[in-house]
Amino acid sequence: MPLLVLAIFLALGGMPLVAADQAGSGQAGSASGFVGGEACRTCHADVWATFYRNPHYKSIASGKEPPEKTGCEGCHGPGAAHVQARGGASTIPNAFSRMPPQKILDTCLGCHADTLSRSNIRRSRHTEEDVVCTNCHSIHKPATPKLLLAMKQTELCYSCHTAERAQFSMPFKHRVNEGFMQCTDCHNPHGAPSPTWSMAARPAMTEQAEGNEETCLRCHIDKRGPFTFEHAAVRVDGCETCHMPHGSTNPRMLKRPVIFTVCLECHNNQGSFGPNLTGVPRPNSTHNLANPRFQNCTGCHVRIHGSNSDPFFFR
Repeated sequence: MPLLVLAIFLALGGMPLVAADQAGSGQAGSASGFVGGEACRTCHADVWATFYRNPHYKSIASGKEPPEKTGCEGCHGPGAAHVQARGGASTIPNAFSRMPPQKILDTCLGCHADTLSRSNIRRSRHTEEDVVCTNCHSIHKPATPKLLLAMKQTELCYSCHTAERAQFSMPFKHRVNEGFMQCTDCHNPHGAPSPTWSMAARPAMTEQAEGNEETCLRCHIDKRGPFTFEHAAVRVDGCETCHMPHGSTNPRMLKRPVIFTVCLECHNNQGSFGPNLTGVPRPNSTHNLANPRFQNCTGCHVRIHGSNSDPFFFR
């Protein structure tokens, strides 16, 4: 009999212990304020219906992330107060529509700060102008599945950069509007290190090619070199010395309509450079620049970007 009584006592006493453990764990969960994404699904069904296609859904699918980095609450913070209040933006810890730009940036970088492409984001021109993640990205209703952009990339950039939009409509331009390339092929919207070329007009948030070279060389590899005879305008000043990078009314996207006028911007004997302190030498007297035959400098100086055989870039 004593054994039977003990067994009954343990059976009756064990149930309250288990219930107490479950209640304790529930209290801990509510104290932290995290309620899980299923609670959000009740009211925000339109967002939840397509969230499985969102890259952020992997925080739920993995099942390994802590509550503060899982699903809706991974970005918006604990949702207990929001649920108890039956809605209201004021009860959401991180309501992005009400947050200042710096807090939005800090929230996103809580997860997205581990890539080299964003290493300069805090000192980028965009951040300095209070242009942050939500100005370009739409997490719940993106226009593009890749990168979760709020609009098609060209239209998104053009919404602020209207001057560049006009340049890409010039007769001679990079084919961005045609979809052959896009802005991020040359620019890093999250910020880029200071360029190693062009001491005068510093290009804005421009990616660099290998060896810290100008981004143009990522595509125009035949201009890379190194050459035995370098053209300083290319190697030091950069391509923008002669070319308009987005678009131009002139062939080859040159800054001026006639080639010799581009060359004369440097080759005018002004300054104090060279062995005779006479600046970059101007064309000699045999070159009558009023004669059309001498107005196309690259007709003779064909290797104007650099040569391995001739110091005057003849070949």
